[in-house]
Amino acid sequence: MEILILVVTLVFELAIAVYSIATKQSCSKIKSWMRIAIFIGFMMLILGEIVVWEYTWGLFAGLLFILTFKEIVALLGKQTHTPRYKAFSTVWKFLLLALTVVVTLVPVLLFPQHRLPQVTGPYAVATATYSYVDKNRIEEFTDQNDNRLVNVEFWYPELAAGTYPLLVFSHGAFGIRTSNTSTFTELASNGYVVVSIDHPYHSFYTVSEEGKIVTVNPEYMEEVNNANKAGAYSLGEYFELTQKWMTLRTDDMDFVIDTILKQAEQRKDSVYERIDTKKIGVFGHSMGGAASVALSREHNDIEAVVNIDGPFFSELVYDKVTNELTAKPEAYNIPLLNVYSDDVWIQLDSISTYIANRISNENFKDAYNVHFKGAKHLSLTDLPLFSPILAYLLQGGKADIDKYYAIDTQNELILRFFDYALKNQGQFAPKSTY
Repeated sequence: MEILILVVTLVFELAIAVYSIATKQSCSKIKSWMRIAIFIGFMMLILGEIVVWEYTWGLFAGLLFILTFKEIVALLGKQTHTPRYKAFSTVWKFLLLALTVVVTLVPVLLFPQHRLPQVTGPYAVATATYSYVDKNRIEEFTDQNDNRLVNVEFWYPELAAGTYPLLVFSHGAFGIRTSNTSTFTELASNGYVVVSIDHPYHSFYTVSEEGKIVTVNPEYMEEVNNANKAGAYSLGEYFELTQKWMTLRTDDMDFVIDTILKQAEQRKDSVYERIDTKKIGVFGHSMGGAASVALSREHNDIEAVVNIDGPFFSELVYDKVTNELTAKPEAYNIPLLNVYSDDVWIQLDSISTYIANRISNENFKDAYNVHFKGAKHLSLTDLPLFSPILAYLLQGGKADIDKYYAIDTQNELILRFFDYALKNQGQFAPKSTY
């Protein structure tokens, strides 16, 4: 719809310009009525809910309103003379207006309207946001000696009695806490309390309850980007970086879980009173998936883990003598579901970064491994739904898998896995490839 509106608007303006040049007339009245018609047509699309109104339409709607107002004034005004026709003026005015139309539609083109994945659970879902201050840690990314502040968002059954398992999510390297909102909503609708963490200075941006905005740390971003370039770091340096990232992530997750459990004991809030403190699962995308696996080794309360396209950084051991990475020789006994895109699947047996993830790793012999054939790294988040263009640019191309099939199927698998591992409901026997 966004592309259609762009094309129609430009075609109308081009038609006006071409007709004006062909007839060597300014055609001011025709131009006025056509622009008014475009504005009326756009408003009808909104009122008819063919176009779903979002703030992203604001610039374009404002432009149409200004043009329409100008043309109405021109039609109502008394013309004392006929405007002179100038071909050059007609051409550059069209080009300027065409550029303005494209610019005002950029927000809509970046974030087009889309359908949300279907929610299958019986419960209405509510959300809540909180900012937790960790008084035991000083923020390492600033020099202000402040305690670390972690922002979280909950998705939970709104009008439901009883308590429900707690699921803690960690986003990817430069992600945000809403990266997998469709997953959180699906889980909450089926009787889970989901909390997603913004890791300050690791997340692209985060906003506290007081409105303080914190953006991604440039040095951290450079570290991650360089880590993906061959030769940027020695193997030892790379290993130290990954352990540093894991420490920050797991400290955040551990702090959030402990804070929630303390609040749940008091049961003074509609969110916390719905939490079953004896049933906890963790999951995450990319670096967040790696952190989830790492935390499960440290936190005895965790009973189920989902790793979405993440390397097992915490399972690596670096040998300074041989300059090699190997997998830890420790059995992993917590129920684990690994969900992989093509981007990671093809690397499992090729590079040392994913040596612990290998299907042949006996320490993870009981883990479930699922491969989404044709999926790219961001196919396992909601980004391709909200912004296909950004997903295309960030992951280096278009995925071969249908974006709705990927996220719907993944959400179903994660729900069935947590139902099996935390609620003892049904069996879990996923296919190896989807």
